Amino acid sequence: MKETAYLLQAALVLAWWVGLALSERCFAAFQFDGIPPVAFWSFFAPDVLVVGALSVVRAYRRVLWIEWTILGAFAYATLYCLNAAVLTRSGWLPAGAMAVGLGYNAFLCWETAMFRRATTGTAANAAKTLVQIACIWTLALAVIPGVLLDAFPPTAAAPSTAWTVASVALFAVASALGLASGFVFVRDGRGTPLPLDQTNALVVTGPYRYVRNPMAIAGIAQGVAIGMCFQSLPIVAYAAVGAVLWHAVVRPAEERDLAARFGAAYLAYRARVRCWVPTVRGRG
Repeated sequence: MKETAYLLQAALVLAWWVGLALSERCFAAFQFDGIPPVAFWSFFAPDVLVVGALSVVRAYRRVLWIEWTILGAFAYATLYCLNAAVLTRSGWLPAGAMAVGLGYNAFLCWETAMFRRATTGTAANAAKTLVQIACIWTLALAVIPGVLLDAFPPTAAAPSTAWTVASVALFAVASALGLASGFVFVRDGRGTPLPLDQTNALVVTGPYRYVRNPMAIAGIAQGVAIGMCFQSLPIVAYAAVGAVLWHAVVRPAEERDLAARFGAAYLAYRARVRCWVPTVRGRG
């Protein structure tokens, strides 16, 4: 529900500023070289009032102009941060955070337009799925963790061999689960995992026999595995926040779309197969 999405956004904005105020390391990670800290604090009131407070108001009142105002605020902040990052060759973490916020609010504003059926054949869908996976994995599992590692270098000693092996094994299993899920989207769903190019048939085979959202589970596990490997709490936190936002914001929108398209068949499947905890035997 949008109401929950905006409440979560307000909570994250507040938690972010509290973290900046209480942790010098966190504050330093979000700075741009050559730009004084006072310039950063000048965004406190606009951020809290325009994004935080209006998000709370939107959670309780369905007013369209509030959604557009928040989106515009994130657009301005994103352009400012990207420009500052290019000029100073630093600050990629705040620029990335603002870009994620912009994408999040764009999804909230255009949620219903995000779901469209694939119109191409199996070969084209397979190729598009591979491109989608490559792009998403590069961004979510390489670029963002890399930015976090640069901003928050690990302070713990090098992990043990057993710990490294465990993290690599978790990443490999999760990656295999993600690829297998994408495969059944193409083969049995006649579409791709991307909502803008989604399936034409309800997918209840492969990993979907056991759990409703194997691709989300795979992505979260991959993020946790990377955090484990580099002993990076910020990366693990990034995966955890992503899980919460996916469950509270993206999942309800996807389920509404699936219920509208597949009706009783999807409702029966949702009643049989759980969202996060796999069943012992496939019941799809």
